[in-house]
Amino acid sequence: MLKHRGFPGRLPGTDFQFTIRRANPDGATPLIKRERYRDRRPPDKRADLAFMASLWAHFGTEPFERGNLDAGRLSWLFGREVLPYDSPFDPVSYESLLIIDEKAARLSFPEAFDSPEEWA
Repeated sequence: MLKHRGFPGRLPGTDFQFTIRRANPDGATPLIKRERYRDRRPPDKRADLAFMASLWAHFGTEPFERGNLDAGRLSWLFGREVLPYDSPFDPVSYESLLIIDEKAARLSFPEAFDSPEEWA
């Protein structure tokens, strides 16, 4: 499992996790598309924004390996702002490649692109 050095481990001051420390011996947690409802709590929305900004600051438009990025946090963006890069895509592999859909991400999280260094 690739560890993304320099990527924030969590949203500062919270328990919202962005990375995992070690690989799950039973296999990676599958990436799924989670529905983001309008009535989500503000801290959850802030965590999504900070995670998107961190992804943009670290990877930009380049494909990236899932590695130690948290599956739960990725699943909130998966299928919309973060898309599979390789085909066929394996949702339970730490080596799966992903890419940011910049157009969708800018529509959903415009603040993440104003100053991504602030979040990363």
